[in-house]
Amino acid sequence: EVQLVESGGGLVQAGGSLRLSCAASGFTFDEYVIGWFRQAPGKEREGVSCISTSGLGINYADSVKGRFTISRDDAKNTIYLQMNSLSPEDTAVYYCAAKRYSCTGLALLYTSWGQGIQVTVSS
Repeated sequence: EVQLVESGGGLVQAGGSLRLSCAASGFTFDEYVIGWFRQAPGKEREGVSCISTSGLGINYADSVKGRFTISRDDAKNTIYLQMNSLSPEDTAVYYCAAKRYSCTGLALLYTSWGQGIQVTVSS
């Protein structure tokens, strides 16, 4: 059974940092690209970042470039999203998702999803 489990969310003040983790099981982790998405209340789910199977191909949404860093540890079957300089606009439920082949920001192309974790940034 494919499982993705997010952790590390919570409440942080503006300007602060959080590190999200996505622990994967039930599939050959190093054959999948992993994406981070977020969904704020009343808004559509948006792609935040994606990392390729090799870890060399990385994409970021313009809104998080320079502030967020994605990484993967295949030995631990875990993806990380380091989030710095957080602002209230980053408040959302964050999801990790997996797919084969190449990175994309299109949520519908991802085949497996975590349950999501809340990140709240207070002003």
